[in-house]
Amino acid sequence: MNKRIEEGYFSDDALNIAPKLIGNYLVRRFDDNTLFKSKITEVEVYRGEDDLACHASKGKTKRTKVMYDKGGKVYVYLIYGMYWLLNITTGKIDEPQAILIRGTEQISGPGRIGRELKLDASFYGENIYTSNRIWVEYGETPPLDKIITTPRIGIDYAGEFWANIPWRWLLKNDKTI
Repeated sequence: MNKRIEEGYFSDDALNIAPKLIGNYLVRRFDDNTLFKSKITEVEVYRGEDDLACHASKGKTKRTKVMYDKGGKVYVYLIYGMYWLLNITTGKIDEPQAILIRGTEQISGPGRIGRELKLDASFYGENIYTSNRIWVEYGETPPLDKIITTPRIGIDYAGEFWANIPWRWLLKNDKTI
């Protein structure tokens, strides 16, 4: 069994954490005590009130409140009325940032992750360091030449500048080239 990510891991800037998150393991314990564990292969960063693709660009709201807490909290939100997306907050208090988990070895796509992990609103604000339902364990971070960066997906609404920033990291494999 791998060691759980320690308190403070997510207190750094999302841009520093995101590439290091690749290769670690996302773990979910279900109500029946079964475990899902899969290597994280794709993430995206949403960083601060200036980032027009970030929910915090609208300021502190009921929805984004957890992003203003210290890093290491689960930020889930519903899209299309059916998919709960999993984010982990990063940074210091009042520096709203989050990393969207877009893919693992077994699940491709943030909507599928939410569905397969049976996420719902009850996960909002959960402490990733102490949760008994969802956490991250250390894995082996691949060499940087095995990780590629691209612009984030599906954020054209944020404008050309924000849509083209390469804040998406993914593990290079035969399907990504």
